Amino acid sequence: MNSTITAAISQFLDQHAEEQIDFLRALVRTPADNPPGDCAPHAQLTATLLEHLGFQVECHPVPPALCADHSMRSATNLIARTVFGPGPVVALSAHGDAVRPGDGWSFDPYGGEIADGYLYGRGAAVSKSDIATYAYAILALKALSPMPGGTLELHVTYDEEAGGYIGPRRLLDEGLTRPDYAICPGFSYDVVTGHDGVLHLEVTVAGKSAHAAWPETGFDALEAATRVLDALYQHRKGYRNIRSGVPGIESPTLVVGLIQGGINTNVVPDKVTFRLDRRMIPEERPGEVEAALCEVIDGAVKTCPGIKVDVARLIVAHPLVPTEASMQMADVLKRHASEVFETSVGTCGVPLYTDARHYASAGVPTILYGTGPKDPLDANVHRANERIRVSDLRQATEVVARFVYDWLSGVRA
Repeated sequence: MNSTITAAISQFLDQHAEEQIDFLRALVRTPADNPPGDCAPHAQLTATLLEHLGFQVECHPVPPALCADHSMRSATNLIARTVFGPGPVVALSAHGDAVRPGDGWSFDPYGGEIADGYLYGRGAAVSKSDIATYAYAILALKALSPMPGGTLELHVTYDEEAGGYIGPRRLLDEGLTRPDYAICPGFSYDVVTGHDGVLHLEVTVAGKSAHAAWPETGFDALEAATRVLDALYQHRKGYRNIRSGVPGIESPTLVVGLIQGGINTNVVPDKVTFRLDRRMIPEERPGEVEAALCEVIDGAVKTCPGIKVDVARLIVAHPLVPTEASMQMADVLKRHASEVFETSVGTCGVPLYTDARHYASAGVPTILYGTGPKDPLDANVHRANERIRVSDLRQATEVVARFVYDWLSGVRA
C-alpha cells in the first residue's frame, strides 16, 4: 500500500475520531441484552445512525415465531452495502447483542462513560465497538478516489449470544448475502484464525420413585446419575492427551454446568437431568465427539436395573478451522496491524465459539479481527465494567481499512 493511501485513511479517521466515539457511545447507551433478546429497537437505532452516515441500510426483521424458537423476543438483521465496482465481496460482520450487565459495576452499564482512556459499557468490547470499527473503516475507504473495486457489506445481527442461527446463518441461508470473504469481531490484537466448537447435551436419567422407608421398591435415578457423572469425569481426564495445532487453543474441555432432579427429601429420586458443555478443538468432528460421549453415558448405566437414559442435543457449533485462504487474509491483516500498533502482531486461536463459524461453514474464508483488547480480561468481557481503550478503536479501524483496500486491490501477501 502506497503512502498516499495510508495517509488519506489516517487523516480521515483522525478528522472523524470524536464522531466515531459518539457513534459507539450511542450504541452502548441503548440496551440489547440477550437474554431476554428484545433487540429490534437497537437494530432500528443502528440503522438510523448508519443512514445518517450515508449508508443505505437493508432491514430484515426476523419473524417473531423464529425469534421465540431461539429464546429471543425480537431481532432485525441489517446489511449496509457499499459497491465500488466489479470485484470480490467482503463482509464485515458484527453483533449488537450482549449479555446482561450483572452486578458489580462502577460505571453505568449503559452510560458509555469515558475514563482514563477507556470507554465503559455493556457491549463496548463485544461487539458494539466493531460496528463502529467496520462502519468507519468503510467510510474512510469511501472517501478515497479511486477505489480498486469490489463490494463491502456491513452485517449487523443480534443473536450471537444465542448461537447466530437467526442472524448470520439466516442471512446466508436466505441468500440475502453471498460474500467471498468475511471478517468478524476478534478478541485480541492478534488475528484469530480458529476457535473451538461446542456441543451441549442434556442427559436425563430416569428411574422409579419410592418411599425412602422402602428404597428397594424403586430405582434410584440419582445413584445412576452419579455413575454417569463419574464416568464422564474419568473420560475427561483423557482430554489432556489431545492437543490442538492451533496456537492459543490447547485441549478439549468438558463441564457439567447444570443439574436438577428429585421430588422430596424422603423420596427415591425418579429423574435427574443435567446439561454438559463439551468444547471441541478445530481438529475434532462433532459427530464423533457426540458418539463417544453417548457411549460413555450408556456404558455407565448398563448394569443399573430399571434405569433409562436419554441424551438430547441442545447445541452443536462447529469449530472454526483455519484454511489456506483465511491464513492468506491473516497474513495481510497482521502486517498492517503490526505497522499501525507498532508491535508484532501474529495469529492465534481462541477456546471460545462465535457466529463467525456460520460464514466458514458456508465456504467463506473467515478471520476474526476488530477492536479486540490486547487481553480479554483487561476488557472485562462478560463481566462488570466492560471496556475498550479508545485508542484501540481508532487504530483497529485503520487496520481494517488498510487491509480491505489491499485485499480488494488483489494484494495477497
